[in-house]
Amino acid sequence: MDRTSAIPAIRRTITVGAPVERAFRVFTESLDSWWPAGYHIGRADLAEAVLEQGEGGRWYERGTDGSECDWGRVLVWEPPHRLVLTWQITGEWQYDPDAARASEIEVRFRASGPHETVVEFEHRHLDRLPQGRAMHDAVGGDGGWTGVLERFATAAASGA
Repeated sequence: MDRTSAIPAIRRTITVGAPVERAFRVFTESLDSWWPAGYHIGRADLAEAVLEQGEGGRWYERGTDGSECDWGRVLVWEPPHRLVLTWQITGEWQYDPDAARASEIEVRFRASGPHETVVEFEHRHLDRLPQGRAMHDAVGGDGGWTGVLERFATAAASGA
């Protein structure tokens, strides 16, 4: 791929009022407590967002009708400091089962005090996605990852 046409990574950093272990736990075990209900790709309304623990685990949505719709897989599982996921959702908001066309999300958790964690988030390789520029534009702003991470920070600080 021509490097001049690569889609830039989306990077965000947020400070969470929670110890690093709790921040990681809320991000991974309590995804449903902070993931926006309106952010789903399945036909049914979102009943639950799930992230299975461990490398190879799925992350997916369960609809109110019981259906499941994958979002990707866990590539790296290093609690409580690092998580890497595939994002297999195209710019047309469809799941793509081909992992070779997946972008990646890396989340790092670094203690900045006994009750505070710096969370570094990167959504990269968007150029691999079909309609990757559309995805970048959709999730790169305040209504995308910025807002989602703010919801996560609130949930982690409250101990969700």
